[in-house]
Amino acid sequence: MGNRVGETTDLRLFYSISSIFGLVETTFMIRVIIVDDHFHVREAWSWVLNQAPGIRVIAQCANGQEAVEAARRLRPDVMLMDINMTPVNGIEATGCIRQFDNNIKIIGVSVQAERSYVNEMLRNGANGYVTKNSSSAEMIIAIEEVQAGKIYLCEEIGHLRAQLVN
Repeated sequence: MGNRVGETTDLRLFYSISSIFGLVETTFMIRVIIVDDHFHVREAWSWVLNQAPGIRVIAQCANGQEAVEAARRLRPDVMLMDINMTPVNGIEATGCIRQFDNNIKIIGVSVQAERSYVNEMLRNGANGYVTKNSSSAEMIIAIEEVQAGKIYLCEEIGHLRAQLVN
């Protein structure tokens, strides 16, 4: 059975073989789904993240409804979830995903840096929040941190930490 459009094979466990020493090295890949209603944003993040060691983008979704379906079908490690999308926004999609899976790490991604947006994502089960002003290096750190079980808030909203919901 072939892959659906925007999906790649399961790369949770990646093997590389060193011909010099004849060794097999096992590397765990963080499997990521990018959710954003802008095609070029998805493509750019996909290209950037696929260059990072240990991270593989396995699917892209254009809205929250597609994200919920992809999360149920693919069970990624991390999802980058835009907030302002239709017909289902990122806050609603995060809440829906939490109803069937608490293991998927979800990072809210938005141009919005206001406390209300961050709080709503966290209340609905997000593990982190990164603004679209953040660098690619910061996004990679966010992915690694939430995968390690931590809550990640980007530098731009770090000052809100004390005011956010627990």
